[in-house]
Amino acid sequence: MAADKQPQPIPSVWTRRAREAEQPALSRDAIVREAIVMLDAEGVEALSMRKLAARLNAGATSLYRHVATKDELMELAVDEVFGEMAVPPAGAADWRTSAAGAAASFRTTALSHPWLSSLLGQAGLAYLGPNLMDFSSRLAAVFIEAGFSEPTRAIDSLLAYVIGMSTTEAAWLTTVARSGETEAEFIARLMPAAQQAAEGHDNLADAYAAAAAAEFDPVAMRDSKFAYGLEAMLDGLALRLPGAGRA
Repeated sequence: MAADKQPQPIPSVWTRRAREAEQPALSRDAIVREAIVMLDAEGVEALSMRKLAARLNAGATSLYRHVATKDELMELAVDEVFGEMAVPPAGAADWRTSAAGAAASFRTTALSHPWLSSLLGQAGLAYLGPNLMDFSSRLAAVFIEAGFSEPTRAIDSLLAYVIGMSTTEAAWLTTVARSGETEAEFIARLMPAAQQAAEGHDNLADAYAAAAAAEFDPVAMRDSKFAYGLEAMLDGLALRLPGAGRA
């Protein structure tokens, strides 16, 4: 092994020097904004540099002057939507309220951009963009202020919950949207099949029967499920605070 061999940088738009020559008529920001519109409407698989260039009335070569690959474009899109997320300032409220506010903002953004959670679920948080770093830094400040000795682990645990729930919820809403029905209509049509599948499984059958008989707001139900799990997550994190007396 050569002693002077240098490690190669990871392939990321944030570790590559941007080209100095810029096309005034086509900026990186404009490319990313249009890519997000396409991602929101059609998803990751439908996005291509060729299609994006056509929507921008430009050639694919022009895009590559600003973004080297589709992977780089995804990094930029992810970081752009992280800029929509809010974290209450450390000390502005108790740490649980601030963490819950950040989690709720993350969920709202993820549901507005259904492709986001799936990308994060595939790549974890292996992104280096400034908006993501700012979000993480502000969330770290909340946990440090609260007294957590390992704030980054608290962040990882909280975001793992939010990403997992948001991925499932976004997939559900995408399925509902494709049906052309309202969420309530789709659930009403799905429920008989769910009850049939639960036959013979008493613990599930009773729950499905109760759900079928109840009148509920699907949005409120999803909000309630998210809040239940979030409270459980925060309860668990609270046990990691000094003096919590966990077993």
